[in-house]
Amino acid sequence: MVPVSPKTLKCPKCGKKVRTDGIVMKEKIEKKEEKKKIRGKPKEIKDTMPTTTDVKCPKCGHKEAYWWTMQTRAADEPETQFYRCTKCNHTWREYL
Repeated sequence: MVPVSPKTLKCPKCGKKVRTDGIVMKEKIEKKEEKKKIRGKPKEIKDTMPTTTDVKCPKCGHKEAYWWTMQTRAADEPETQFYRCTKCNHTWREYL
């Protein structure tokens, strides 16, 4: 609805006008989600991140990596699994 006068609103699609007597208008502002990056010194990461030996780094072939999951798509879709090689720090993802 678009204000036409202090007491009248007009629909921008159909043009219908409505009196605003007793109507309370609120504006909803949606926040944009920030992309999160896993950062830190290798020592800090090593002390806090879980590791796995079930994967192979596509860059260097090493068989140990840190891992974490994150919801990167819609809520009704599975999480994305991220890996970071413990040897070369290459990061890649696998969709579950």
